[in-house]
Amino acid sequence: MRITKGKRARAQKVVIYGTEGIGKSSLAAQFPEPLFIDTEGSTDNMDVARLDKPTSWVMLNNQIAFIKANPTVCKTLVIDTIDWAESLCVDNLCAMHGKKGIEDFGYGNGYVYAKEEMGRFLNRLQDLIEIGINVVLTAHAQIRKFELPDEMGSYDKYELKLGKKTSSQTAPLVKEWADMVLFCNYKTYLIAQEGSTKKKAQGSQRVMYTEHAAAWDAKNRHGLPGELPLDFSGIAHIFEQPEPEIKTESKKEPVKTGSEIIEDKFKDVITEVANKPIEELVNPFKPDKPDYIPQPLWDLMEQDGITEDDIKLVSESKGYFPKGTPMSVYNEQGYLTGYIIPKWEGLKQLLKELKQK
Repeated sequence: MRITKGKRARAQKVVIYGTEGIGKSSLAAQFPEPLFIDTEGSTDNMDVARLDKPTSWVMLNNQIAFIKANPTVCKTLVIDTIDWAESLCVDNLCAMHGKKGIEDFGYGNGYVYAKEEMGRFLNRLQDLIEIGINVVLTAHAQIRKFELPDEMGSYDKYELKLGKKTSSQTAPLVKEWADMVLFCNYKTYLIAQEGSTKKKAQGSQRVMYTEHAAAWDAKNRHGLPGELPLDFSGIAHIFEQPEPEIKTESKKEPVKTGSEIIEDKFKDVITEVANKPIEELVNPFKPDKPDYIPQPLWDLMEQDGITEDDIKLVSESKGYFPKGTPMSVYNEQGYLTGYIIPKWEGLKQLLKELKQK
């Protein structure tokens, strides 16, 4: 058995939540080399790197798998927001089990399934932490009446705005997973008015709270002050990495070969071709989406290079539809959204086996 002592430097798991328009996405954009998965389109007016908006739970998980396979694309992954991502999770569960809503499962089982799936999702994010990528989850805030078990009375409290009822299961899971939970809000002062018993609320300073209080949830594992201005500079030191000392050695310039001389001569042309997107060089004409294919399925098809004929091949091999049935009929039966999208990974595996025969 090996015993280690002292702090271990690693990537951080951060949850940023707060009221609408407070600046959650702007704060997340200040993290080291952020890459956004924008589930609600809140970064359209921001100059940030982003992946395509996920239109299904499967697509969101595929994007995380892509980042894991290509760890140099970013230093921070930002999922903006986790409450919208949770709605994709619930929609996927309902489609897999043929339910219209989370309540249709009965006996509260739907909420348990949602909690388990969100737990697996956090485990996938943990894989990114282990390869050195910070993960930031943004979320909206909601006010809920809270009662202490050992006290009389109740009070209002800010908390993560996850699903109305699933929050009782998934919100604690997300907070436990995080290293830092930062609550962002406007600092408000109550000023007494002369000649009146009423008080007027004033103040527009944006702040973030790093420690738990009766009115909000927050935490940190870095000894931060309880209140900080809403700016990344207050927590930037947590993400600083010491740069290794680089030793320079004087080397003799090697003699260039004929091919290297030609490469230098046409360097601008080579660079121009290399910088062009692969799609532009190989296939500049993207096919238009047919009306009978749902957008979430179309996104997955484009992402994995799967065609209509591929989906037909798998469906016909399983005997779900007679050979030659048009895909517009597939959609009328609810087959595409209720079966193909939730079981996308299985479809890819079966397609691979069919093409190898």
